[in-house]
Amino acid sequence: MQRLSPEEARLAEAMDQPAMLARTERWSAINSGTRNLAGLAVQAGELADAFATLPGEVVLHDPAPVTAVDGEGREVELEHGRHLTLSVRPEAERRLLLTGHMDTVYPPDHPFQQGRWLDADTLNAPGAADMKGGIAVILAALQAVEASGAAQAIGYDVMINSDEETGSLSSAPLIDRLAQGKYAALTYEPSTLPDGTLAHARGGSGNYSVVVTGRSAHAGRNPQDGRNALVAAADLALRVKRLEHGAISVNPARIDGGSANNVVPDLAILRFNIRPQSTDAAGQFQAALQDVLAAVEREHEVSLALHGGISRPPKPVDGRAQKLFDLVCGISAALSRPIGWKPTGGVCDGNNIAARGVPVVDTMGVRGGSIHSPEEYLIASSLSERAALSAVVLHRLATGETL
Repeated sequence: MQRLSPEEARLAEAMDQPAMLARTERWSAINSGTRNLAGLAVQAGELADAFATLPGEVVLHDPAPVTAVDGEGREVELEHGRHLTLSVRPEAERRLLLTGHMDTVYPPDHPFQQGRWLDADTLNAPGAADMKGGIAVILAALQAVEASGAAQAIGYDVMINSDEETGSLSSAPLIDRLAQGKYAALTYEPSTLPDGTLAHARGGSGNYSVVVTGRSAHAGRNPQDGRNALVAAADLALRVKRLEHGAISVNPARIDGGSANNVVPDLAILRFNIRPQSTDAAGQFQAALQDVLAAVEREHEVSLALHGGISRPPKPVDGRAQKLFDLVCGISAALSRPIGWKPTGGVCDGNNIAARGVPVVDTMGVRGGSIHSPEEYLIASSLSERAALSAVVLHRLATGETL
């Protein structure tokens, strides 16, 4: 079992629980749904002020362009909020990356806007667990490390994006750039289970839209002259589903389009998600999908336009990443809270970071549960608990721990 040094024990005891909780409650009261640009701007301003207490430069980055297919089959641009970064000691030989997200799944018109206490240690509030509490953990851990003698041995970047809940499409280039050359990374999604269990290996995720263009005709007078886009989209959904096997799941999720009952529809849009467990499975699906698209075009005499792709690569756990997991779990045990890990089908920015070959533990955030629902809750005492864990992990990496 790992033991804490006197310096690490002091770090663990230095957490200001009331300040962390106050920040989390204040930030949770700001609606920062991914599409609420005004709310995201307010949240970004609050975070910029908070992280300005650390050395280094806080920057708000414009989002990268992102497009999607609308209900009419048109490719339209999606607006996103700005992403925050803090860079500290970029010249350091050993550099780390810490990431979080400021957006939530609750739009301004969602009924879940206010927090309430369920008991003395359980806060039910929008984004409290996922992941405004996690952002408070990042800040407190870094403040403690900066006050220690080990801080000068490491540099780090912090990134808080505004679009994680919709796939980090407008922040993906920023994540990719920041991950390059990093020794290790920590991401502050809430723990997989309320007991603090960490997410281990993750599958990947890809979202696709296929615009099917047929030919309209009268359903009674001359249906033979039409080419039914809706039927072609339904056939495509079935064929895509048949590409599923043990290493990949496929979920046809929605078909938009159609027309009046007496019209052969000339437009439909099929939307589907895939969850590959490996890079090979993702590549095999891509190749098979092209064959399926060609067959549907040929047999239904329609044209197909594919949009989207893999946005979260699969995240296996290699030897260096496993050492980071062992370090985190060993330190947590030394702090009197043993934790473990389990694989998950969920995805997050940890997938993108791992794709750069960087060891990452991506559930360093608070304990809680029922995320993405009005029952979302934070176990308040886990704020100082997980900040202490992060501070000691960072201290250990700063003082020469090898992965």
